[in-house]
Amino acid sequence: MSIMSNLHRITIGEIDYANAWPLFKGFERQVDGLDYEMIARVPSELNRLLSAGELDISAISSFSYGQYCDDYVLMPGLSVGSIGRVHSLLLFMKEPLEKCKPRKIAVTTTTETTINLLKIIMAMRFEIEPEYVRAEPDLKTMLKDSDAALLIGDPAITASWHSEGLHVLDLGELWNNWTGLGMAYAVVAARRSAVEKYEGELRAVYEALLAAKKHNQHDTRPLIERACATIGGESSYWETYFRSLQYDFGDKLQAGLSLYFRYARELNLLSHEARLTFYEYQSPQRVKE
Repeated sequence: MSIMSNLHRITIGEIDYANAWPLFKGFERQVDGLDYEMIARVPSELNRLLSAGELDISAISSFSYGQYCDDYVLMPGLSVGSIGRVHSLLLFMKEPLEKCKPRKIAVTTTTETTINLLKIIMAMRFEIEPEYVRAEPDLKTMLKDSDAALLIGDPAITASWHSEGLHVLDLGELWNNWTGLGMAYAVVAARRSAVEKYEGELRAVYEALLAAKKHNQHDTRPLIERACATIGGESSYWETYFRSLQYDFGDKLQAGLSLYFRYARELNLLSHEARLTFYEYQSPQRVKE
């Protein structure tokens, strides 16, 4: 891979959850001669780093893209989403929703997309407006003073294995049943300024991410083995998990994300309209809407 010589080290943000592994694992084998730094963090921290200009390109919460869409471009074909159950965006409730509407919900500090997805579903689908309180992602602690708790990523998965007596709702399934669409919970975005300054390097990063994703989707065994070793659970669970996630940012995910942004604007969760603007590395213009 030929890369323009530049003294700038490209900074890349990687979501530090198993659901994003297919986008990043083996990246280093797909890129040659690029001076880069990979920074793994939870989504909320990557959101902050990209918006502050401390990263050039990163996987981030989709909601964060909506907040800063004028400053970012989306990388086509890269997302973490689902059409239906997602298995790792879960609302744990003490009582079933049809029996008791929650008055207080503890929400994890590690995401923005899922918190606002929950607010949209509760307000517009179920006509419920509970109090939302931020909390560290520990299910037992979250439920001490709340009727329900929202967890994402690996903490949600491990909590679901020990959730006896609780009623668990999958937000991906709720969204799909309501809208008929998929949802992109995380996207890969680059700063427009980085695209302009480091076009060759960003193209190399994008191509390497696409190649890593293709390889990992073709052979999920290393991901499954790693998940069993580091997080736990059975291989059959992880096989279902990785196969059920959507990484290609297809039409149903784009439509679902656009609807999500529209609802977020209607509820004043976003202060402006958010459009999906994609990077097109083969075009001299490089971005299109």
